[in-house]
Amino acid sequence: MNPPGNTTAAPPAKAIHGSAAPSVKPPPRPAAAKDTYLQARYRRIASRRGTKRAVVAVGHSILIATWHMITNDTDYHDLGTAHFLTRIDPVRNARRLIGQLNQLGYQVTLDPIH
Repeated sequence: MNPPGNTTAAPPAKAIHGSAAPSVKPPPRPAAAKDTYLQARYRRIASRRGTKRAVVAVGHSILIATWHMITNDTDYHDLGTAHFLTRIDPVRNARRLIGQLNQLGYQVTLDPIH
């Protein structure tokens, strides 16, 4: 069926999958070095969304970091793998974890070890 306002039929659409040349290879995986911010970012995203999306997201992070380095004339400063662990407020994180355990049916009391 033709959409409204279209009186002529279009030719069938060509397949879009598998049209790449066999000589085209995927880009190398970014963040191959250990203990870097980009490696931690890759692992976090790959665990939730898959490796291909993680590669694209890390590539985007590299692009943004490069743009900031060029425009601000600064060197690259790696945030490290602990960046994602230390940026969360400990009190808020504890409250969230207690709530998750309560939903699983556990009653939790915390005593600080300081």
